[in-house]
Amino acid sequence: MRAVWLTAFGGPEVLVAGEAPDPEAGPGQALVEVAYANITFVETQYRRTGQGPFSVRPPVIPGNGVGGVVTRVGPGADPGLVGRRVVTATGGQGGYAERAAVDAAGVVVVPDGVPLDTAVALMADGRTALLNLRTVGAVAGQRVLVLAAAGGVGTLLVQLAKAAGAVVVGAAGGRDKGEVVRDLGADEVVDYRTADWPAKVGPVDVVFDGVGGDTARAAFDLITPGGRMLSYGLASGEWAGIGPERAAEREVTLVQGSRPTPDRLRELVSTVLHQAAEGALRPVIGQRFPLAKASDAHAAIESRATVGKTLLEVR
Repeated sequence: MRAVWLTAFGGPEVLVAGEAPDPEAGPGQALVEVAYANITFVETQYRRTGQGPFSVRPPVIPGNGVGGVVTRVGPGADPGLVGRRVVTATGGQGGYAERAAVDAAGVVVVPDGVPLDTAVALMADGRTALLNLRTVGAVAGQRVLVLAAAGGVGTLLVQLAKAAGAVVVGAAGGRDKGEVVRDLGADEVVDYRTADWPAKVGPVDVVFDGVGGDTARAAFDLITPGGRMLSYGLASGEWAGIGPERAAEREVTLVQGSRPTPDRLRELVSTVLHQAAEGALRPVIGQRFPLAKASDAHAAIESRATVGKTLLEVR
């Protein structure tokens, strides 16, 4: 089968298209004919440094999420999955390929009416966005600032927070990205690449930080006493680095959620997929790359020029 190999840690060029043996569905596993592979910013960091949540080492087929059709199941797996459209995590490897053998207990069946590309775009980013919103608590009637609002998670946070009754301020880099955020329902949009962007935002109650660095620190200064900040990403290359003492001085809670269990992750994915089926949530798929161009997809994400979700089209 066609696949993309992580040959070493380094720049995007270490992702090399090639061939690999077809996987088999072992005990408790399902074999998925992959249509789309998910890419996250975390995967680009892992590719470059080897640091992250994955324990695999090169040479390996990377990729932690796929969507496709189950063609076979192994002993002990539910035979009713055969022929079903599913999305699933892969355990950190095997996603950038035409077929993937995955834990059958971890797959989520895609509801009728939800295209597979939509489902894959929602799988990781959707569960992250929904978990973030649940973690900070009720936001109805509050001013919520979403940093990196035009990103995969940010575009979904804008929609979820708005649906929860918040006044949403979306911070994105550039006019084009800002228009995407506005179209998703943000009440206000600001370009955080401009020096005076904090003054244009004013006081907020909640910050969702997917950027880190100076941008996140500036956003922290906008939070009113009693407000909350949740940092989940570091697109800038560094975390916000705000200490608990400084947060206590300003009466701001730095929200940190617990690591979700596999069952909770599946529930989060299932919830966002059903919201998509009802028309209440839609991902922005800004870029699609063929499987063999995975290196180009990684380079695009790292350049911060992408909008919304980036997918690999496998079939």
